[in-house]
Amino acid sequence: MENIAWFLYLQMLITNEVISSANTICYSKFSLINSRLSIIGCISELIMKNNKLRFLDVFAGGGGMSEGFIRAGYSSVAHVEMNQAACYTLKTRMAYHWLLNHDQAGKYNVYLHGNISRDELYEMVPNDVVNSVINAEINQESLSDIFSRIDILLNGSKLDLIIGGPPCQAYSLVGRSRDKKGMKGDKRNYLYVYYAEFLKRYKPRWFVFENVTGLLTAKDQDGELYLNKMRSLFRKVGYETEFMTLAAEDYGVLQTRQRVILVGKRGEESGFYPEPEKWIPKIKVKELFSDLPSIKSGEGLSGPSKTKPYRGAYMHKAGICNSAFAVTWHQARPHTEQDLEIYRLAVELWNRKKERLNYNSLPERLKTHRHRNSFLDRFKVVAGDLERSHTVVAHIAKDGHHYIHPDINQNRSLTPREAARLQSFPDDYYFESVSGRPQKTPAYQQIGNAVPVLMAHKIAEKLKEVW
Repeated sequence: MENIAWFLYLQMLITNEVISSANTICYSKFSLINSRLSIIGCISELIMKNNKLRFLDVFAGGGGMSEGFIRAGYSSVAHVEMNQAACYTLKTRMAYHWLLNHDQAGKYNVYLHGNISRDELYEMVPNDVVNSVINAEINQESLSDIFSRIDILLNGSKLDLIIGGPPCQAYSLVGRSRDKKGMKGDKRNYLYVYYAEFLKRYKPRWFVFENVTGLLTAKDQDGELYLNKMRSLFRKVGYETEFMTLAAEDYGVLQTRQRVILVGKRGEESGFYPEPEKWIPKIKVKELFSDLPSIKSGEGLSGPSKTKPYRGAYMHKAGICNSAFAVTWHQARPHTEQDLEIYRLAVELWNRKKERLNYNSLPERLKTHRHRNSFLDRFKVVAGDLERSHTVVAHIAKDGHHYIHPDINQNRSLTPREAARLQSFPDDYYFESVSGRPQKTPAYQQIGNAVPVLMAHKIAEKLKEVW
């Protein structure tokens, strides 16, 4: 091992870039300890600095978690996702990153402006960039093919990390409350078994597993906690695990959102959890919407919108604003006159008393829902004068009643771009449909299901520190 390290050391010193890196990282060590062991340690740091850690994203969704890791300097090998629309979003995003890294980002802007088709965009990047997104349901029948495709993409190289978490409906409190069997026996409860298969095959040093807080209490038909079962399985395949419930609002996200983040490390070591550094910006939610054009119900564009000057600092620091690219998906749903009347009442109540609208307090002529004993806050304002919004969930794809815009003059629900900003997606992130034609429903669904990009970024940064 030492001989290999010495060889790598001599080889790397050939380039000026590495010499500069070596001086920066290793100078103090060489001056203090003139030993081969010290040099080997410096080589490890050099390799980390000059080679990006490579990850696989399983159950990737629309790519919020992946985007955070890429922003932190990691490199994606592949994404595996069953939703076809989300896969097109991932392909478009991977094309964006490739073009950006090869000084061809202007081509992506041409696509956002609608001057070339999606297929033409994909033709501008190597095939393996687009093929790195694998549209497949992960199950016993598909594993072999998925593994083969990942193996081709790896081309004999090592995989450093696996990220991602199975669909959350089976573990969520809401999902269990709505299902007659409490989701017991649902096949999605056991997707972690396939996650373990990826760990067995690729043996990454680390993995990051994300899910809803309902995972902490969800039990199988025998009354055993799924969390305990999966940790036991992960231990059997060679990984010790630790977990925490992290709040997205502690990491720069202007949204109340808690998630269980379980981290696994190969071996038997404990006490390794990479708890991210906190960042709690003291600004109001309305700043996220401040530069977007004012539109009413049914107005706006799926394509580029002309934004107003942004005077703040938060969205630049958070990586949301990017003046080099068009801002898309600022298009509002059309609403019925009845819904618009309820929206106005909800905003007026918040502005006047800082109170939430109770559905049963509405005039009878406006109450059309049969179920009046639960979800009484179904019409809810995203309060612009608070430091965080309530949680953005996938139900936003069905209607916007729970996400009413705080500006009474606009009187509508949030656009996909506004919801994406609450999830800390950058403005240059484009959400695709299956057909290639702009469709709000799949965009909302991908946004609502996502891990906030900023939260993922903070996790990725801390993991790299303790690597």
